[in-house]
Amino acid sequence: MPIVFILMLSSSMLPREIKPLTPVLHSYWLGIHTVLAFLGNAAFALAFGIGFMYLVQEHHVKSKRLGGLFERLPSLQTLDEINYRLITFGFPLFTLAIISGALWAINVRGSYWNRDPREVLALVTWFIYAIVLHARLIAGWRGRRAAFLSIIGFLTILIAFVGIKLLRTGYHVFL
Repeated sequence: MPIVFILMLSSSMLPREIKPLTPVLHSYWLGIHTVLAFLGNAAFALAFGIGFMYLVQEHHVKSKRLGGLFERLPSLQTLDEINYRLITFGFPLFTLAIISGALWAINVRGSYWNRDPREVLALVTWFIYAIVLHARLIAGWRGRRAAFLSIIGFLTILIAFVGIKLLRTGYHVFL
């Protein structure tokens, strides 16, 4: 807490340059799009954590080295069910975030698709999670496969957020 207090105090004393919002950000679509994307990504982040826990738990079950923390973790079936529920919660929200972002883009740029790197990665992420849901419902993929795909899906989200900022390309860098 003292470190947090010092950081907050120092940041409040530093001079700041307040810039007016760009015209792109003066839209009601900003709130809709960002809230939906945040909630969808949060569900996917939790699914990533659960998927990782599933893989670790499965490894320890197969090696018959259960003890300590692993005795307290939920069963593999429970972790798989939580992973599925998180993805089924996040997928419609993420879909609506993509749709609202496209509607916002039409209002601002006149086109819903501009091949912005984050737009492309959002579509790739959407397809990964669509594959997870489809494979689970149609092909019966559960457990390890679903956990791997949920981890891969969240890694594309991380690339979209961190990688695009580092590369400084596309419209989303300035937003």
